[in-house]
Amino acid sequence: MHPVQESSVPSLVDLGKRYWLPVYRPRELVLDHGKGARVWDTEGRDYVDFGAGIAVNALGHQDPDLLAALAEQAGKLWHSSNVFYTEPPLRLAQELVAASGFAERVFLCNSGAEANEAAIKLVRKWAASQGRSAERRVIITFRGSFHGRTLATVTATAQPKYQEGYEPLPAGFRYLDFNDAQALEQAFAAGDVAAVMVEPVQGEGGVLPAAPGFLKRVRELCDQHEALLVLDEIQCGMGRTGTLFAHVQDDVTPDIVTLAKALGCGFPIGAMLAGPRVAEVMQFGAHGTTFGGNPMAAAVARVALRKLASAELLNNVKRQSARLRDALSSLGAESGLFSEVRGRGLMLGAVLSEPYRGKAGEILDEAASRGLLLLQAGPDVLRLVPSLNITDDEVDSGLSRLQHALSAFAAR
Repeated sequence: MHPVQESSVPSLVDLGKRYWLPVYRPRELVLDHGKGARVWDTEGRDYVDFGAGIAVNALGHQDPDLLAALAEQAGKLWHSSNVFYTEPPLRLAQELVAASGFAERVFLCNSGAEANEAAIKLVRKWAASQGRSAERRVIITFRGSFHGRTLATVTATAQPKYQEGYEPLPAGFRYLDFNDAQALEQAFAAGDVAAVMVEPVQGEGGVLPAAPGFLKRVRELCDQHEALLVLDEIQCGMGRTGTLFAHVQDDVTPDIVTLAKALGCGFPIGAMLAGPRVAEVMQFGAHGTTFGGNPMAAAVARVALRKLASAELLNNVKRQSARLRDALSSLGAESGLFSEVRGRGLMLGAVLSEPYRGKAGEILDEAASRGLLLLQAGPDVLRLVPSLNITDDEVDSGLSRLQHALSAFAAR
């Protein structure tokens, strides 16, 4: 017999505090269901969702085509492992290669951290195949980046706050300032660089895009010094910036791209796309995953990929981005809260003015109390990453709630 279960918000929150490893600090509300860019909590209150599960729910909640794909595959086969072929991941790999325009092979996994872990291993394996000693397999990453929480990817993440206490960290990473082309040129002079790993738009680092021409310079330096270009598009990819792949806007061709988040629109899946220089480096037994390429995840991702690549959706990203930018700039001018609005597409950051630095979390609390779910990118930036098919009404409602939240915060 199960004990009688209390389902009030305090009792459910208490379960989290009692049984979860305390690595999270969620807001004390319990979400129950969603539709489009709105969600409802267990007490019936509605929220406009400008966070989309940290840029994951790119088609909102309960998209009917995703539901249909999941239900159909759930009635056939949930899991087989990569000891056997199943059709959905085979088709997904083919479609990702075709959509990318550069890749020849795909490794399917379960998360962004796994995709980046695979990319790091591929870089090192490629460098070894070139006869490079371990000391000449350095990967350059950039301060403010975020590449994951595994030991290797948290080391690639050039933010000390994520690394503290996990030493000794793996060797072979070098950190530079983002958008500093001169520092990058100097870093290559050591002759030990195997790859540069970079986000076209830094997410956790403050929603900071690559400066115009920076990624092209990275590509040129990689070519000059026989190094690989690895693009982490886990947050900024899959239509988030207004093109299916963010790097298209920078006019570069990568050697490796990593994807996750919106690729499954909420169903866990990640992918590493490998271009011609590295597509054949990893042979049988070099890497693997138990759940990666799961037929349910792949079935959902195939539908998500098709919809996220559509001209209609990408046009909506551009249109709603312009509306949100204009509104955030106006709200910032009225309140004095924002010094800058930056980002690309529906990956926007409102940078807090000097008097309000460090207060992003407080604004998120104020917004949630008024029915708006926001994110932050560090303590100084409000991050807006809503679903890419968000409607005019949902945007208008969210902005109205944001205005009330900002007014209340400023009044305090």
